[in-house]
Amino acid sequence: MRNGIRIAIVSGHATLVRDLEQSIPEATGGRAAVAGAGDGSDVAGLLREPVPDLVLVDLMPPGGVAAIAAARAAAPKTRILALAGDGDPAAELEALRAGASGILPRGDEAVPPLLAALEGWAVVPTALLASLVDRPGRPPAQATTAQLDENDQRLLRLIASGSSTSEIAGVLHVSDRTVKRLTAALLRKMHVSSRTEAAAVAGSAGLV
Repeated sequence: MRNGIRIAIVSGHATLVRDLEQSIPEATGGRAAVAGAGDGSDVAGLLREPVPDLVLVDLMPPGGVAAIAAARAAAPKTRILALAGDGDPAAELEALRAGASGILPRGDEAVPPLLAALEGWAVVPTALLASLVDRPGRPPAQATTAQLDENDQRLLRLIASGSSTSEIAGVLHVSDRTVKRLTAALLRKMHVSSRTEAAAVAGSAGLV
């Protein structure tokens, strides 16, 4: 994790925000500057310059999936993680579809997976991971990955490791635009809708 990362917390729950504002800098040795950014009613206003490197959006009202979608629209290059609501995998899946790249538990339990996310790992609760991998109508993970060629599997491993588009472009010696095109084609082949779902399938198939 690089130094000086800026994290904004979008939540209407003051106790949660206060606890994370204290625990995250402590866990990162002061390398993360954390600030509450409001309750999600004006996400675009909250994310004006300087845009944070990472946004934590609370799935509990008054935040929710709408706040995630608004944050994604306001800061398309900023990584967004959702703070779990009531543990409903369907709601968490909607959060991923709205633009979140992972789901963290609430309270102090959010800190260890957040640190993993800052290192580039995809963070998904076990119950949601199971629903992503085992949804009705989806081929088993082994069957899904077996039909991928060597280049597809290499790209999938990079995605599952949490590499960004620019990092993948550097490894493959192609442009960011080419990586986005290849990733979109890979997701179609795998019958998934996001990089997080693809990473979940890769993990279940033993590719990472």
